[in-house]
Amino acid sequence: MTGPAGARPRRSWTRGWLRRLLWLVLAFIVVTWLPVLILRFVPPVTSAYMLERKVSEAWRGNHAFRIRYRWVPWQRIAPVAPLAMVAGEDQTFPFNHGFDVASIRSAIEVADAGGRLRGASTITQQTARNLFLWSGGGFFRKGLEAWFTVLIDVTWPKRRILEVYANIAELGNGIYGVEAASEAYFHEPAARLSMHQAALLAAVLPNPRGWHADRPSGYVQRRAAWIEQQMRQLGGVSYVLDAHPPRPK
Repeated sequence: MTGPAGARPRRSWTRGWLRRLLWLVLAFIVVTWLPVLILRFVPPVTSAYMLERKVSEAWRGNHAFRIRYRWVPWQRIAPVAPLAMVAGEDQTFPFNHGFDVASIRSAIEVADAGGRLRGASTITQQTARNLFLWSGGGFFRKGLEAWFTVLIDVTWPKRRILEVYANIAELGNGIYGVEAASEAYFHEPAARLSMHQAALLAAVLPNPRGWHADRPSGYVQRRAAWIEQQMRQLGGVSYVLDAHPPRPK
């Protein structure tokens, strides 16, 4: 008699915790998806990376530091700018679903063979990280990055991802987005960027605080030349403007 009676409270306790867990999961989905949905239509005022940098510089006592960031819509960005970013950072962007599985597999194989573990981040992953998260590593941050990457991929069209990425990517020390970078380096708005200038901006993306688009080192110049070559091989601006561009060979 005591067995069934004792089992009922245990089942009730389990159901109660499962309901709480379900509500927590639903709340997490809503809290994380809502800003992604809003930013599908509204330009971001800032990004997590920009805020982190401002706090970091203030903590160091560098109160003179300022962020240079100016949002411009897709129509006021020369198409060669997003094309250069795709050519240099993520050539499978028009076709992947937020993750470049082949590049991830290749990076793991290189690491397993004793090589240096290299990054395989797509533009969607970089957008998720720059917009919502903080710099550094760790499994927790990587997990959040993957989650926000999925949310962005299923919520935003490809053009919106490129538009936001081109506007928030760090392209110099405290310089974020193609408009601020174009004005700082070339004294032109982003709408007037040439192919070579766009390639120079994309060339510094891996190390924007150490490399300079207006004073390119020999390595940056070679990288920019390679990006220009890739831009042509991808078929030019149609690769980022067409709804269904041909896959690169």
